[in-house]
Amino acid sequence: MTSALQQVLADLAAENDDLDSRVAGLDRAGWARATPAEGWTIAHQIAHLAWTDQTSLLAATDEDAFAAALQTAAADPTGFVDDAAAEGAAVPPAQLLAHWRSMRQELIAALGAKGKGDKLPWFGPPMSPTSMATARLMETWAHGQDVADALGQVRQPTDRLRHVCHIGVRTRGFAFLLNGLPVPAADVRVELSAPNGDVWSWGESDTELVRGPALDFCQLVTQRRHPDELALQTTGEGAAAWLPIAQAFAGPPGGGRPPRAQTAEPSEEQQQ
Repeated sequence: MTSALQQVLADLAAENDDLDSRVAGLDRAGWARATPAEGWTIAHQIAHLAWTDQTSLLAATDEDAFAAALQTAAADPTGFVDDAAAEGAAVPPAQLLAHWRSMRQELIAALGAKGKGDKLPWFGPPMSPTSMATARLMETWAHGQDVADALGQVRQPTDRLRHVCHIGVRTRGFAFLLNGLPVPAADVRVELSAPNGDVWSWGESDTELVRGPALDFCQLVTQRRHPDELALQTTGEGAAAWLPIAQAFAGPPGGGRPPRAQTAEPSEEQQQ
């Protein structure tokens, strides 16, 4: 296992554990609580993660089985994700939680056994084990945000956000293509203030810039907050055009989230 893959997998396990700690003690009513994703409860969120971990495990261990899953998805490209989440959400909470724990642990072990240069099939281009682990962390963090919002909790940001920021930067061209727009030729420099006080940066441009908190950038590229609520600043037309369509996740262009209603400051117990 390469050191880069080892670090991402360790951070993926920690991100999973954080979300697990938020849902493990919920009663049935808690699992049925609505989240900001329309039509999805907390159970839907965890069921989706479990399904995606299981599908990723197939990609890492059984390419024929993954190819069959790909054909099933292709038969209903606009509905298979919601259908899988609904099916998983109908399972008793304890069973769903145990299934998610099993799938994510098996996936981490399978990715850790891969070698440098291995490529795994996926719904888009094949991915390296490190890229797949990064994508799983990004999605776990994003759906964890929905769960935290549903529970009225404010998560303390960690340096694991760097992985989410990285995939958010890497998918800039993808976001333009998804929206039927030409990809700007100019590079964009992204400078983000990290939770530990460091500055994380990507790109070399002096004229096209995105600056702001790493947390806000992660919320932008996972479309968990409306852009107007985020403290991100841009310089240059290309950078400004990117922010409204930024999308780190696969699939059709996301609809984003409307601005949240003004709420009271979270209590000390909610600051988690």
